[in-house]
Amino acid sequence: MFKLEAEQKVCQITNFKVGGQYGQNPPLLISSMFHNGDKILESRKDGKWDAAKAEEYVKKQEALEDMTGIPAITAMVANSAEEMARYVDWFTSISDRAFAIDMWVEKPRLEAAEYIAKKGLADRLVYNSITPWDKDIPGQVQALKDMGIKHVIVQAYEVTDPSPKGRLTAFNKMMEIIGEGAFESIMIDTSVMNLPAIAFSGVANKIVKEATGWPCGVASSNGTYMWKDARELFGKDGFAAMNASGQGCSALFWSDFIFYGPIVAAPKMFPAVVSGSVMAAAMGYYETGKLPTNENHPLYKFFGDFAEKLKSGEQQALPEHD
Repeated sequence: MFKLEAEQKVCQITNFKVGGQYGQNPPLLISSMFHNGDKILESRKDGKWDAAKAEEYVKKQEALEDMTGIPAITAMVANSAEEMARYVDWFTSISDRAFAIDMWVEKPRLEAAEYIAKKGLADRLVYNSITPWDKDIPGQVQALKDMGIKHVIVQAYEVTDPSPKGRLTAFNKMMEIIGEGAFESIMIDTSVMNLPAIAFSGVANKIVKEATGWPCGVASSNGTYMWKDARELFGKDGFAAMNASGQGCSALFWSDFIFYGPIVAAPKMFPAVVSGSVMAAAMGYYETGKLPTNENHPLYKFFGDFAEKLKSGEQQALPEHD
């Protein structure tokens, strides 16, 4: 049910891997910072933010990454290249890890990527994203290739066919323009619309991974945060539980990466995704007889004894394989 027959591509981004067969690698977690409503952002226009609090959040995410074995990057949101340049300069002054940009408009997004590339940071950048709504996709792709950008996210959504198979149609159309060998890493965002539709994006992940082998993922936080009534219905703690559940379930739905929302929620999101990741690893083992080759997987960090029993055959009700 979960195993994929097609060979899967594994993308190497700095020191972590994204993609692969079901359960082999935990999903990359992507947080958001400097988005609208972010309390650390004091004035977007004047370029003011609470740098001390922002650094605290980044270091907390890094500590959780190291503790759990789940890779993570921060996606910084900006409206202009000049604004993004400030955030990138700040981030790279406090961290040596990979990061992403999150910009809706193509022109400033490209300008920001050019600034990052000129600073010699192309290897650390995840470019988010190439979308079907961009005005000049061929020009954008060529510019990124000329800059030496290696890792990109591609939005896959077809307005005329919002079904899971429609995501594959949309991605295939994009790849006709982008070209298979354009970038080292192509990660496909299968576009979440609301909380229950996270399931459709999960099915789309499986369909697209089976057809292309490229890593797929979801912005499950779009689904959870769009449920505006949840806070009123369940209160602050209830919303947090629902939100964490949405991210944890996403780890079971063939997700190689997950946009989990504001970085402030990291202490809740990492445990949720650990839960989903270790269950995905166990399900992958049940169907294939193979445990993750990723030695940093949460399964080994937190359930090493269980993994050893599986390896040795001591665990009861083991599956039979040829």
